[in-house]
Amino acid sequence: MIISNRRITGLAVGVIAELGEEIGPLWQERHQARLTSRPRKRAVGAGAKHRLVFVDRLLATLVHLRHGVTHDGLACWFGVDRSTITRAVGEVRPLLAERGCTVSPDVRLRTLADVVNHLGASGTTGIIDGTEIRVRRPAAGRKDRDKFISGKNKQNAVKSMVVTDAEGHVLWCSPARPASCADITHARQLGLVKLVADGPVVEILADAGYQGLGAQTGGRVVTAPHRKFKKNAPDWYEEMYERQRKAHSSRRIRVEHGIAHLKNWRALARHLGRREHLSDTVQAVAGLLSHQQTADLTSTRQR
Repeated sequence: MIISNRRITGLAVGVIAELGEEIGPLWQERHQARLTSRPRKRAVGAGAKHRLVFVDRLLATLVHLRHGVTHDGLACWFGVDRSTITRAVGEVRPLLAERGCTVSPDVRLRTLADVVNHLGASGTTGIIDGTEIRVRRPAAGRKDRDKFISGKNKQNAVKSMVVTDAEGHVLWCSPARPASCADITHARQLGLVKLVADGPVVEILADAGYQGLGAQTGGRVVTAPHRKFKKNAPDWYEEMYERQRKAHSSRRIRVEHGIAHLKNWRALARHLGRREHLSDTVQAVAGLLSHQQTADLTSTRQR
């Protein structure tokens, strides 16, 4: 079927099949729980039957996340009412978010603590960076309206911290929060300092926006070199500084590649839906991308 093509969903057919086998039973279980949780005048299973089976609900959600197709457009595509698509996306998206990020067929990372423990156990270097996602401007009169204005890009946005390994494989994305928060403040609020300082020995690369975390974590968070001379720097210092900066940047650039792959999903390029759904959207896309990256890596190794 054309809608299951990787250019449409962003995922290979094999990955979609694995998703269906994994979250299909969870969706069915929650669906049955909703049916039995409220007073009923008819028996469970009576009445009109679903016109949209679970696989189509999953595909509709993937196309919506990948290309930002409206619910009306998807409703015409699948031959159902718009409200059916809205309900399907609302049910499937949290299930995708709860899956976490896949680093191997049997390992999932769902929290920042899982990521730090994985980096320590595998001896892998982690890379962190913040990314902003544009959102609609909050309504006039809302008391926290200014919190969404990004000081960097001067636009209404939310921010998420992305963690990748040294190859750019996405390991975790944090829940979204208003973009007025600085990167280093966001990292501290997520508990990164305590997890790294008290946890296993790891190396985490970060840009200049996280300067200060190195001293708080015993040097485990490595940031870009600090420039000591603002004016009239000696030639030897300029040469050394530039060499250190390029060496750090060449290692850290992989997280930018990981973020670029995330932004290929239209739902994260600019979010036009409700802001309270964005955290689920970010974590769902991160999990889907990491699953596909793991599948591609496994396929390459088997050749």
